[in-house]
Amino acid sequence: MVRTAVFSDVGQLFRVQSVGRLAILLAAALVLSGLGTSSAVAADQPRPNILFIMADDHAAHAISAYGSRVNKTPHIDRLATEGMRFDRCFVTNSICTPSRAVIMTGKYSHINGVPVFNRFDGSQPHLVKYLQAAGYYTAIVGKWHLGSDPTGFDYWNILPGQGLYYDPVFIEMGVRKKHPGYCTDLIIDFTLKVLEQRPKDKPFFLMCHHKAPHRPWDPAERHAKKWAGVEVPEPPTFHDDYATRSDAAREATMRIDRDLTPRDVKQKPPEGLSPEALKKWKYQRYMQDYLACIDAVDEGVGRLLEWLDRNGLSENTIVIYTSDQGFFLGDHNWYDKRFIYTESLRMPFLVRWPAVVKPGTVNGDIIINADFAPTLLEAAGLNVPGDMQGRSFMPLLRGQRPPDWRTAMYYRYYHYPAHHRVQPHYGLRSLRYTLVYFDKLDQWELFDLEKDPHETKNVYDDPEYADTVKQLKQQLYQLKKELKDEDQFADKPPKDDV
Repeated sequence: MVRTAVFSDVGQLFRVQSVGRLAILLAAALVLSGLGTSSAVAADQPRPNILFIMADDHAAHAISAYGSRVNKTPHIDRLATEGMRFDRCFVTNSICTPSRAVIMTGKYSHINGVPVFNRFDGSQPHLVKYLQAAGYYTAIVGKWHLGSDPTGFDYWNILPGQGLYYDPVFIEMGVRKKHPGYCTDLIIDFTLKVLEQRPKDKPFFLMCHHKAPHRPWDPAERHAKKWAGVEVPEPPTFHDDYATRSDAAREATMRIDRDLTPRDVKQKPPEGLSPEALKKWKYQRYMQDYLACIDAVDEGVGRLLEWLDRNGLSENTIVIYTSDQGFFLGDHNWYDKRFIYTESLRMPFLVRWPAVVKPGTVNGDIIINADFAPTLLEAAGLNVPGDMQGRSFMPLLRGQRPPDWRTAMYYRYYHYPAHHRVQPHYGLRSLRYTLVYFDKLDQWELFDLEKDPHETKNVYDDPEYADTVKQLKQQLYQLKKELKDEDQFADKPPKDDV
């Protein structure tokens, strides 16, 4: 038998605090319309709690569980030691608001209506509504950044827009209030309060969303000088000259040497520095503050895990740590994200679930942020709605790889020219290759990750890769068709593909 998600008394939905009668009716209809249940949760097992912790712009290569050369994150690492680390978790559109919309809906940007900084339409069905309708207590604390008020949450307390690091305003269930203190600490304080005051007769789904380590990288006072005098290692591609790239790399305005502002580095540079020395100095200042912001996030994760341990909830709580996308840490002489390249594309994804996940496991299969919603629904004992474009990776969590699991993923970035002038592009990331097309430039790039893991040598025009290019393009267009994004290129296909 499986646990049923259908309410015997639909009227009980109205006893759950909600954002409105219409939202609840929709959620009830979604549950009652045939979504049914899955076999993920047996009837004799309690449904798992879910604590979803998400940072903003936290690169996987700034987490020691991922082999960071620049810092240590002992509390976040606990999730890898006691659970599973995904090494190929990729974002479908590497920018904050679109990624969050994909996570909520399980659908790509061109389907969920948020390709750039569009206002999220909260009336549409999404992960949290499904869980709420199935009897979960739902809450979010911290960065929302979707333009509209949250829907489907019994409780919400969010930052307006990007929010501030110090003395931030929070909007609690529609009421704005300024709180003294440091934002990362306050988010943990408020999250712990939700855990303490939640209804004890329901499983919970709690999203703890940090602002950190998003720009402008203002660290807590206790960490402000931690990295002073520490020489942070430079990445291997720090001096990338973009020699074989498309024009997109040269046009992007997110270079360490040229585009980091005085506000970013927060100090006046020493006089008389050569251009090369100034670049190195800017990188050190940037990384010192970025890593100090992560220190507070890591401490907060430790506080949450300690609370779960102390309250006997660790065994039956799925704990996830991720970021809304990757981030460049001087890689290719860049900060920020947006490109399909690995540092921007890869999201950290660590999950601890004692009932299912074997401790200390590492997974190398490709998962995407559109998979999060289907996976969590199945973990809660619900079937996945047919219109979600992601796929549940519950089998991977159990250590079982389905024979038809994806070997490539589709990526698309839209936001141009504002914010760093990263050219619009779409592409495919497979286990071995990165293929990308900059449609406004009509220029292609191909990287062989086996021979060139740092993506510095574009081999698109190399005759040795002609067959590979042909095969990858076919795979790319097939993915576009499957994801219903084919209209985006049908009116003007690349000349060599007509």
